[in-house]
Amino acid sequence: MQRTPAADPVAGFEAALGVIASGVTLVTVADDREDIGVTVSAFCPVSLRPPLLLISLIATSYPAELLTRLDTFAVTVLAAGQRVLAGRFAAAGRPGARLLLADVPHHRGERSGALIPDGGLAALECSVDRRVPAGDHLLVIARVLAVDAVAESGDPLIRFAGRYPALAG
Repeated sequence: MQRTPAADPVAGFEAALGVIASGVTLVTVADDREDIGVTVSAFCPVSLRPPLLLISLIATSYPAELLTRLDTFAVTVLAAGQRVLAGRFAAAGRPGARLLLADVPHHRGERSGALIPDGGLAALECSVDRRVPAGDHLLVIARVLAVDAVAESGDPLIRFAGRYPALAG
């Protein structure tokens, strides 16, 4: 490992986070007016019993604002072939989830009411257990209400250094 100290701790931390490979998920929420979705790479399991997970959202984002007042959502663990979908839901100023999924097979989760794209490695329907403000992010700890789907095989979509690199096979 080459040592390159950063004078600014925030810039150094941001650079360090950039070299952590993470799985990519799509978080979708059914609102009264619109279906909303966002690409999230800050996702982790918290507990098996009870089944809890955590997502981290930019606190000033609309999805975070929605999850301060709504309690259910879905998380889809994206497959390597869903790179374009991840890009759509990561774009600034994106339209609602129904438009972004118009040409993608999808369905509505029975427990969350959220749109769930088909073809992911797993899809989970969740209920907010607690919300934790953390710096410029909102941490949402959620109980898994239902496992909508789990693929028998497939490669995950990974984010590393700001890109979705191809997996070495």
